Amino acid sequence: MDQHGLERTIRRIPGVEAARVVMNGQGPVEIHVLASPGKPAKQIVRDVQSVALAGFGMQLDRRIVSVVQIADGELSAGDRPVVEDITEHIDGSHMTITVKLTWHGAVLVGAANGPASSTTRLRLVAEATLSALEQALDKEASFAVAAVGTPMVGSESVAVARVLIVSNGRERHLVGSALVFADPSQAMARAVLDALNRQVPGLRRS
Repeated sequence: MDQHGLERTIRRIPGVEAARVVMNGQGPVEIHVLASPGKPAKQIVRDVQSVALAGFGMQLDRRIVSVVQIADGELSAGDRPVVEDITEHIDGSHMTITVKLTWHGAVLVGAANGPASSTTRLRLVAEATLSALEQALDKEASFAVAAVGTPMVGSESVAVARVLIVSNGRERHLVGSALVFADPSQAMARAVLDALNRQVPGLRRS
């Protein structure tokens, strides 16, 4: 059973921001979906059933699919950059992470490299996401990833990114977060976007 393949496919459904599939030896037993409110939850459930059947030959009981919808402005949608893909390449003891974002029809790609270890991977994801955003950020300021982490908040793991901004000789720290669900890398990229949403022209909230 391709758990991660099913999760990636569900995330491609319009309106879906994140998905987590819980499997046992027989197949999916729980599917958790985080979505924007533009589409009825029942339709999202039907879409999940359809992609599972068409792409994986799985007949899903609608009762195992739960959908949480969060109000506009709390998700990466509309005017905000969207994480399209995160890839890694390992060459011996070195790792390169590449993050691809889409924004207003443009594709923004950034990369970061460092030691190939589980302890550095999420930081490299954050740095690659920041690199991808450079085209949309204030050219008069400098940006750097100050710290990353995935603490437990209650029963959920949360990706947290702290970004340092230096402008006109002054330092500021911005913090963003995102629920991890099944993919820590996706969550870390979204946490960086969350931290910087007010710094990208056209993304500022009222």
